Amino acid sequence: MRMTSWYLMAVLGASLLRAGCNIAGTSTQEDLGRGIVRGTLGAQPGSEMRLPIPTDAFSLKGQVTAVEGGAYVLQEVSGLERRVAHDENTRIDRPAHVGDRIEAFVDDKGRAVLIRNIDHDEGSQ
Repeated sequence: MRMTSWYLMAVLGASLLRAGCNIAGTSTQEDLGRGIVRGTLGAQPGSEMRLPIPTDAFSLKGQVTAVEGGAYVLQEVSGLERRVAHDENTRIDRPAHVGDRIEAFVDDKGRAVLIRNIDHDEGSQ
């Protein structure tokens, strides 16, 4: 009986580890966020990859002042704040955080089709 319960516990523990449960507590919140973003359609592999700029969308540039569930709030140079909605079809070069400068290409329905971080681009020119 003891051998059976020990065996069941060992099998259960091994299956939890294989399933991705973090029993040891080694993952940080940021690691978990990166994993979620990589699993979306909008995540692009590699930071050096240049995304093609859409021709049928207008561009908004600004600093991220808030990150809402499905949108970034941008403050443009003029001081005007705009909410840029995004979804699983939006291509994003890397997730933005408050304080980042981004450029968003928005379609005629008001949804972002491409969001790219421009802090790194402007600093390298």
